[in-house]
Amino acid sequence: MTERRRRIDIVSSPEFVDELADITLDELRERRALCDELDTELSYYRRLLHGRMDLLGFELRRRSGEEARSLIEALPEILAGSETAGAGSTGRAIPVEIPDVPSTGKRSVDRVLVDDFLAHLPTIDDDELETIQVDLTEAEREVSDQRRAVYEAYEKIQSELTNRYRQGIDNIDELLAGS
Repeated sequence: MTERRRRIDIVSSPEFVDELADITLDELRERRALCDELDTELSYYRRLLHGRMDLLGFELRRRSGEEARSLIEALPEILAGSETAGAGSTGRAIPVEIPDVPSTGKRSVDRVLVDDFLAHLPTIDDDELETIQVDLTEAEREVSDQRRAVYEAYEKIQSELTNRYRQGIDNIDELLAGS
């Protein structure tokens, strides 16, 4: 029986970017496409997490007296801040395609994204809010680390592709056709 590995485990393993000069152009492109898919997914997860973190942070500030507005009054401002946070950080265009978010899962990001704490935010006690904040922060850190690993793999693959075209090993017209 073959072991099924998560895509992030495949991309972050050293073997994924080892000896790139020895693999075919098609395989390089497939690996780059996998990195793009994962980056899109992880970027989306990060944005969802940041939105929840921003809403939770506002609620904590409201409860401590630092904020006089209600969550509903501040919602447009909070959401506008979440949408722009981190946009374009890799310098690559962000696709419009929205990945599926699992309704259940083993990953911490899956667990915190299905938590419906936002629906009953005003009724949650302070201790539970702090626990939720810790869980969100840990999930965001995990997703950010994974995204960084994907980006590093992408850069190595892209560098190998660039080197091949510069050296004339592969035809530049093939690059344009494969993009």
